[in-house]
Formats: sequence, structure tokens, C-alpha cells
Amino acid sequence: MYIRKSTVFSRNRKRHLLALSLVTLSVGGCASGPVRPNGSRHAAVSRPAVSEESLSDELPQPAPDASNESNFRTVGYGQPPQRGEVVLAAQLDLAAPMRLGDEEEDEPKTLGEMLEIEEEDGEQDADDEETADNDSQLSTPNSQLSTGQPVDYFISQALAAHPSIQAARQRVQAELERIPQVTALPDPQFNNTFWPLHDNALQTAGGRIANQMSLQQGVPFPDKLRTKGAIVSREAQIAQAEVERIERKITESVRLSYYEVWYATRAIAIIEESRDLVDDLAKVAEARYRSGGTQQDVLRAQLEIDRLDDQIIQLTKQLEMSQADLAALLQQPVSLLPQATEELGIADAPMQLDALISQAEQCNPSLRGLAAEIQRDRQKQRLACLQQYPDFMVGLNWGIVSDNHDVISPVANGNDNLSITFGTTLPIWREKINAGVREASRRTSSTQQRLEAERDEIYGRLRRLLAQADSLVEQTDIYEDRIIPRTEDTLKLAIADYRGERTDFFTLIETYRELLMFETQLARINASLAGAIAQIDRTVGCPY
Repeated sequence: MYIRKSTVFSRNRKRHLLALSLVTLSVGGCASGPVRPNGSRHAAVSRPAVSEESLSDELPQPAPDASNESNFRTVGYGQPPQRGEVVLAAQLDLAAPMRLGDEEEDEPKTLGEMLEIEEEDGEQDADDEETADNDSQLSTPNSQLSTGQPVDYFISQALAAHPSIQAARQRVQAELERIPQVTALPDPQFNNTFWPLHDNALQTAGGRIANQMSLQQGVPFPDKLRTKGAIVSREAQIAQAEVERIERKITESVRLSYYEVWYATRAIAIIEESRDLVDDLAKVAEARYRSGGTQQDVLRAQLEIDRLDDQIIQLTKQLEMSQADLAALLQQPVSLLPQATEELGIADAPMQLDALISQAEQCNPSLRGLAAEIQRDRQKQRLACLQQYPDFMVGLNWGIVSDNHDVISPVANGNDNLSITFGTTLPIWREKINAGVREASRRTSSTQQRLEAERDEIYGRLRRLLAQADSLVEQTDIYEDRIIPRTEDTLKLAIADYRGERTDFFTLIETYRELLMFETQLARINASLAGAIAQIDRTVGCPY
């Protein structure tokens, strides 16, 4: 009887799993639904490129993928993007929670029904195994965050899903949509004049005018529309530079959070290894105490263990805070805790300052955006100068003439009137035009000064970061080649002397504390070096 009930419950669980699959498919979307740009974080995102020659081409729109896995383009600085398959989050459980009476509704009442259930269960085993494999594949990307992943993995996820990047890309698209608006001719004007009172209608020698219609089209001075299009094109370049700036900022934030996760994890591992060593020393102290030694050594060892436990608690809190920051950048659920790999993977030391400055001139998004602003302001200055030339207007007029019996003119023939008009604006207010030219010129000069200030700030930042990175590299070499190896040898000798009762426990603990401090400092130096390189990478804008 117990086996039969288990079979019934198994069938109910399968039914719930089937219902869950149906609900998931029904909620997944409809081909006839409204188009929502960038509405899904699983959409394939490609970086829009804005060129100076032709900015009127549409940038690639994100295309939502109907499958559970989506292809995201990994963004690299100055390199062609590589395609990788990344799932940002597992499927959500959309099924309603099971109530207490749900199991009893489908419970079989006869032995035959129970036997039929067993046969159906045997036929559905293969389908259940396949469903379980699919579920495990869906949860794999999230489970990967609980294991160690390299920093590039988290960067690709953040760049593919962060809403601020999506918003910036939409601003680029919006700017590009302005180009056909500003380069088009103004809307033509149609006028229709009629006389509602028959006796008061205008009459000419040709007869009574029943209707007058006119069609007019404004034509700006040549080169005005093209200049407006060039201005909007520069605005699109400015928006694209903002996209790249946000990408660099998010990349730096992900890397800094990742390095903090790595440091906390590494420090916890060092302290746990040191705790095992202190446990061994405590056992030696207890053995010496039993053989007639002092109890002070045992108490010191126990106190040292408590101190290490306190450090582990503090580092665990620091690790959880860093994981929360990284998960927020990845747009991941709060329950997911990203982990770093054991190897930090620090890149090579930066090159010389002159080479970094040369690359920053070409790659830094802020400098590129300001350069585009200068080009835009120059186009605005050109448009201001073009305002001294008139705009034109052409029109067509048609008058409907009637020669009814009640017309006044005896020679009325009823021929309609057709005329063509030509007009122009009169730009006579020269002071207004000259003021516009001066305004555009001053804005151009202001942007050039901003560019110089930004360039100087970038130079100073690169010098500071490069000096910091060089000092950290030198410190790493000193700690790895000299300080830590010599401290380890000193600790080995201190342990041997303590076992041979040739030194006291206080000297042994001091040597052990120095080794623990040096190893923790080395981990901190490595994380700081990686962070400095990340800041240099963001300042330069492309790989150095």
C-alpha cells in the first residue's frame, strides 16, 4: 500500500511538472504580440557602430531569441567581438503552489486504476529523464556562479544585460531616427478659400469666383538641410561615445568587485590554513603542559584560534558584501553568490606612459565624445552662418470661375485661373544672425577647452595609476621572492626549536603572525594591482 501511494504521488508530481512546462510555454510570448525593444535580458545584443561617413544607417536591433539559451556578444576593447552562449538566469517557477488537497483529487480508487498508473509511469520514465536533463541544463548557468568563474565571464554577462547600457544604446537609435526628420523638406501647405454667401462672392471679368485653392512648398537654402543632418550625426556619435563610456565604467566596476571577492576568498583560505597550523601547535603545547610545561602556552594557542575565528567572520562579511555588489552588476537574483577562481589572472604590467597616452587619445570614450561635440559645434556654427541666406517658397494657385446667368460681367467666359507663385524670406535682421554666429563660435571654443581639460585629467590619472601599478609589482616581487620564503624558513626553525624546548611559545606565535600578515598582505597587493590595471584599462579605453 505504501508503494502504491508513492506511485500516486510520483504521478502527481509529473502532472505538476507537465503543467509547469505548459505554463512556461504559454507565458513565453506570442509571435503576434507587440514588439518591445530590448524587453528581454536574454536578447542577443550587438554593439552599434557610428561612423563619421554614414550615420544614417540603422544600427542592429536586439533580436529576442525564443530558445532558453541566447547568444551574447562578448565585448572586448579594440578587438572584434566573439560570440559566446550565456544564460543570465534560470527559468522561473511559474506554477501555482501546491495545496494540501491537490494530491487527493487524482488519487485512484480501484486496483485497476492503480495498475494503469504504473504502466503510464513506466512509459513516461524516458520523458522524465529528458525533462530532468533539460532542467539541469537550464540551471547550469546559475549554478556556475556558485563555482569559480573568470572575470571575463562576469564582464560578458554584465555588458549583455545591464539596463544602463540598453538605455544608452536606445538613445543612439533615437538620435539616428532624427536624421531623416531634419533632412526632409518642410511639410507643404494647402489652402482653400470659398465664399459661403453667393451674392458676396468675388467677381471678375471672367465670372464669379467660387473657390480658390493654393499649394505651397518651402525650400530651404541649399546646404542647410545637409548641415542639419551632419549636426544630428555628430549627436549620434556623442551618444555612441556615452555607450562606450558606460561599458568601460561597468567593466571596471565588475572587475573591482570581482577582485574584492577574490581577495576575501583568498584571505579566508590563508587564515583557515593558519588555523590548522595553530591547532597543531596547541596540541604540542598541551603535550608539553602534561609533561610539566606551563599552561600559559595552551591558553595562548586557544586565544590565537579565537582571534583567527574572529578574522574569518569579518572576512566572510566582506566577501558577502562584495558578492552582493557583483551580483547587482550582473542583474542576478539575490540568492546567487558569484565566486572567483583560485588564480587571479593578473595581466602583464602596463607599458610606458607615452604609449598609454597615445592609446588614450584614440580610444578614450570621453575624449572621443568631446571631439564629436567639437565637430557638432562647428556644424552648428556653419548653420548659423547659413541663416544670412534666404529660404524659398514655391506655390500653385487655382481659382474656380463660374459664368452663371447672375454674373455681373457681360463677357464672362468661366475660364479657371491658374497661377504660380514664388517667394523668399528676407534675412534683414543682421544683428540676430551675427549673434547666432557668435554664440556657436563661443560654444565651439568652450568644448575645445573642455577637451583640453579632460585630456590633462586623463594624463594625470594615468601617471598616478602607472606609478601605483609599478610600486605594486615591485612589492609583489619582494614578498614572493624574499619576505615570505624567509619568514617560512624562520617559522620552520621556530617550530623545531619549540618542539625541542629551545624557545618559548611567544616567539613561535610572533613568527607565525608575521607569516600570516605577509601572506594576507600579498593577497591584498595582488588584488590592488589587478584593480589598478582595471582602472588603467578604463582610462585608456582599449587594451594596453
